[in-house]
Order: sequence, then C-alpha cells, then structure tokens
Amino acid sequence: MDLKIADRVAFVAASTSGLGRASAVALAAEGVAVCVTGRSLERCEPVVDEITAAGGRATACVLDVEDPDSVAAALGHCESELGAIDILVLNGPGPKPGLPSQVVAEDVDGAVRRLVSPHVQMINAVLPGMKERGWGRVIGIGSTAVITPSEQLVLSTMGRQALAGYLKALSTEVGKDGITVNMVHPGRIATPRIDQLDADQAERDGVSAQDVRTRFENAIPVKRLGDPAELGATVAFLASVHAGYITGVGIRLDGGVTPVQ
Repeated sequence: MDLKIADRVAFVAASTSGLGRASAVALAAEGVAVCVTGRSLERCEPVVDEITAAGGRATACVLDVEDPDSVAAALGHCESELGAIDILVLNGPGPKPGLPSQVVAEDVDGAVRRLVSPHVQMINAVLPGMKERGWGRVIGIGSTAVITPSEQLVLSTMGRQALAGYLKALSTEVGKDGITVNMVHPGRIATPRIDQLDADQAERDGVSAQDVRTRFENAIPVKRLGDPAELGATVAFLASVHAGYITGVGIRLDGGVTPVQ
C-alpha cells in the first residue's frame, strides 16, 4: 500500500533506539524525510546511516526532552535541514519504576517534565504551520498503562495518561484543520526498556530474567512479545493519507493482553 506521504517531513522524538527508532525507520521507508533525535549525535548516527543506506533522507540532532532550550533547538534544526514538520511523533524515556505508595511529589514533577511538558512544547511549535498548510499528523507513543494502570510503573502511568487526555482534547480542536491526533499504546514490545524492566522484576522476585520473560509471554494471547517494527508500521499508517479519518483514538499493540474498557 502506498501511504502517500513521500516527501513529508517527520520529527521523531527519542528515536535512537526501541520504539522511536522503529517509528523513524518505518516513516523513512515510506519516503518521509526524518529528523532522528537523541541525547547525543553518536547515538543518532547509526539510525541516520540505516535510513540513508536504504535510500531515505534523514538528519540527526541532539534532543534532551527535559530541556526546553534543547527541544526548541532540535525543532529548529529539523526545519532548517528538512523543511516544515508535517508529522510529529511524541516519544520519550519512561520514568523510574515504582509502586504508588513510593511516589513523592518530586517524582510526579519529573514525570510531567519528561512525558507531558516537552510534548506540549513540540506541538505548540509545529501546530501553526500544520494549520496553515491544512495537513498534519501528531502521534503519541503511549502505553497500555493508559488503559489499565500499572502498579509497578505508576509514574509512567500518570504521565502518559495526562498526555493522552491532552491529545484527545487537542484532536477535537484541530480536526477541522486537517490535522489528526492519535496515540499508539504498546504492551510488551522487545526493546531495551523491556529488557531492563524484566531484569528489575527478576531481581525483585529472585528468579532469572528469562523466567520473567516467559511468564509475561505466556500471559499474552499471541504468546510472544511484539516486534518494534510492528509498532513502527502502525505509526506510519497513522501518518498516512489513508488514516485521515482516524483521530482522537488510542490503538493498542499488546497481543491482546489488555482488557477492553
């Protein structure tokens, strides 16, 4: 299927590994010019090399989502190198694990700084241009914890639920401008983040990381973890012309494990 987004420009936050990288690569495969972002150029360059080796177009820039000046500079770099941003993929590292009873106010502030504030800043920066051109895609990478809160990842749950509420409200405001706003909610996808969470859980339970992985896989109806490329393909479709009538929704990519609400 031709997604009809060749020559569009995408800014993908936190795209040096995991779900952000998969999103950047999938968009580039559709002919989208992609700005790859991460905490260092050294981490960005392998992704840019992968995209350009496949015939795509990409640039790299440093992005610290908790630093507003860094966010502004990265957006400016993208537009100066590639052009006006048509597709904005919101992504970022999750806060530390922890139980609800362990949360303190400073932790909540940190979750907002990481998962909400920078994404609002990015949207505010690109929205005027999208409105002027009458076309835009905003896609947030969330979590199934938005649907079913996670006891062990309460800070991630809080931050991502706040972002989900904001994006849903935004979708109703900008739909008339040709801009769609959606989220994808991954469950357990085979990324370094999940590897670390499994290792942490194994240490708490006194078992091996493989034991933890097997336990989670057995609980998933499809009996496996997701492939990052599957999420990347979903992001690319939501960015496509064909998805122009899809807005204000959260799509689960979890192998069927999350109860429907």
